[in-house]
Amino acid sequence: MSIDREEDAAIQRVTEQLTISFLDRHTPAEVEAAVAEVRSSFNDVPIRTHIPVLVDRKACRILAGG
Repeated sequence: MSIDREEDAAIQRVTEQLTISFLDRHTPAEVEAAVAEVRSSFNDVPIRTHIPVLVDRKACRILAGG
């Protein structure tokens, strides 16, 4: 599996988990938008290893309102 595919799969898992975690406060579309926005902020980062973790943390803060 290539790095891009691994990252895509990890981001998909992050999105699914955040959707479940914030189901009472945000629609799945809102979660997807937050994840996409955060992920795009890392587009220029050459080393991608920890991007899914960073996306998870930052999107979680956004969705939590802080």
